[in-house]
Amino acid sequence: MFIRKAKMEDLDQITALEAVCFLPTEAADRERLKGRVENFPECLWVGFDDYMRLICFVGGPVTKEADLTDDMYGDPSYHDPQGDWQMIFTVCTAPDEQGKGYASIVMQRMIRENKALGRKGIVLTCKKEKIHFYEKFGFMNEGISESVHGGAVWYQMRLTFDEEYHYEHMFDISDNPYENKQMFEEAFWGSQC
Repeated sequence: MFIRKAKMEDLDQITALEAVCFLPTEAADRERLKGRVENFPECLWVGFDDYMRLICFVGGPVTKEADLTDDMYGDPSYHDPQGDWQMIFTVCTAPDEQGKGYASIVMQRMIRENKALGRKGIVLTCKKEKIHFYEKFGFMNEGISESVHGGAVWYQMRLTFDEEYHYEHMFDISDNPYENKQMFEEAFWGSQC
């Protein structure tokens, strides 16, 4: 898998992936996604297969606000490059590629980059059945969020970077896609035993 930051040329694929990964009431439409790519592409990680087909997308704005609110979804002006908290609106993987560890690889890359930038941490909301997935990365469940986005019940999850945070459970993601492929294959096949 090749991981990089989103570009406007990715908008069609990002829009299509968002539409298949979320319910229509939850998915961002093309205009919202365009606003995100225009305003904070450095906070949108995209993962491609060997044929440059988008298979995974993770991202959202950086803000000084400590909690993710529904207002943020539709207003890219919340993004503040000097902010303390990386908000994650989207973690999605192509349905035919789910369960293969791609989202984990992109999440690890995003976590590593945010820690290196000196941010306080990362905040996202998820549905109850996804809590365990985010706990694997060190996110703490803060309970039911005030968000009513898409009419769903969301749980706020927070990963705080401090001296207690360790990377021993994470892979070292390289900028070289061939090294990532080898690492992923070893992780994937190891998990199948």
